[in-house]
Amino acid sequence: MQMTISGHHVELTSALKDYTASKLSKVERHFDHITSMQVILSVDKLVQKAEAVIRTSGAKLFAIAESEDLYAAIDALSDKLDRQIVRHKEKHQMH
Repeated sequence: MQMTISGHHVELTSALKDYTASKLSKVERHFDHITSMQVILSVDKLVQKAEAVIRTSGAKLFAIAESEDLYAAIDALSDKLDRQIVRHKEKHQMH
């Protein structure tokens, strides 16, 4: 899986990149056919946002999470993507 992490109005430190990569790599354990993942971390005044696009064979999944803390936004994003991947896997198995 190819993962791209970028920042918009935020400086990406190695700790932030490592945390994001470790949290979102857990999504891959549910579904093996993920081709790429693009993560954008951004800051708008008091709102910290994390958004991600996952491309799989046959689908493109998108999720966004906002919080006052960037680490909390990454956690919420990971949970949302987990649910979407599980739902996509169940649909994929039914066909």
